[in-house]
Amino acid sequence: MQMRIFILFIIINGLCFSCTQKTDCVSVNQYYNYGDSIQTAGVRMIPVQTPSGQFRVWTKRFGKNPKIKILLLHGGPAMTHEYMECFETFFQREGFEFYEYDQLGSYYSDQPKDTSLWTTERFVEEVEQVRKAIGADSSNFYLLGNSWGGILGMEYALKYQKHLKALLVSNMMASAPEYGRYADEVLAKQMNPKVLEEVRAIEAKKDFANPRYMELLIPHFYHEHLCRLKEWPDGLNRAFKHANGEVYTLMQGPSEFGISGRLEKWDVKSRLKEIYVPTLMIGAKYDTMDPKAMEEQSKLVQRGRYLYCPNGSHLAMWDDQKIFMAGVVRFIKDVDTMSF
Repeated sequence: MQMRIFILFIIINGLCFSCTQKTDCVSVNQYYNYGDSIQTAGVRMIPVQTPSGQFRVWTKRFGKNPKIKILLLHGGPAMTHEYMECFETFFQREGFEFYEYDQLGSYYSDQPKDTSLWTTERFVEEVEQVRKAIGADSSNFYLLGNSWGGILGMEYALKYQKHLKALLVSNMMASAPEYGRYADEVLAKQMNPKVLEEVRAIEAKKDFANPRYMELLIPHFYHEHLCRLKEWPDGLNRAFKHANGEVYTLMQGPSEFGISGRLEKWDVKSRLKEIYVPTLMIGAKYDTMDPKAMEEQSKLVQRGRYLYCPNGSHLAMWDDQKIFMAGVVRFIKDVDTMSF
């Protein structure tokens, strides 16, 4: 009899995801019931209006939770959602509803050739349209951006934070000029002088298509400051393979030491004080972004928190995963339960 009671308890308990004092239980059937007449594994092409006409962007929904809807913003610009697939394990475990998303110009979305589309302002309007399409609002909308996605997240908050529940900025400084100085004055000096000399020579000739450029950067820069895992995750490799180099170069510039494209003078540091929604700033010891600057940013917003990853780099979600994910999940839960 006691055994049957115990088994019944386990079954009932197992039907719930992420139950807290202020969060309703969500059954497995509820969590995976998207209400689709045709099951598409959560994939949806969302139409977005632009000054150049209508295009479609790729999204993939995981779960159903009316209290927590998280939109992931990948970096680049024009990388893909693929390197952010690690969130699937952790967010589904918590019962969060979240969306992987390829921004316009990225591999799984439409890739128009009109270069006038590649501006921060236009991307912000795209995110706003995606927000409306997924039914998110100020009661449940969490925006999590990494790298360029962090730029997009901060810009979105500065214009549309009335629709936000919380903002998470992963590994992105609020000033491109300051990032450039950090890359040039700190990170470059950490490289082998002979390697740096050869890299600088290639950059001076603007010979970025030279295979030697990546032969030098991958072991001496990317493996030190982008992702420190000996074997890169499959999702990261696929994201690199699928990156849209035209959009990336136009906005970021061809060099990895700072920003030289349309984002070269981007700077919203002085405006961070305008952000009043709960905000998590994430920095890492080996990041391409100055971790001290990330900590400072957490104090410049009105309601900030800082998460430091002592073993992480630019993709701390991978190379310092336990600390990164634990901190992100804790922040989301604290905001949700109003204990932030």
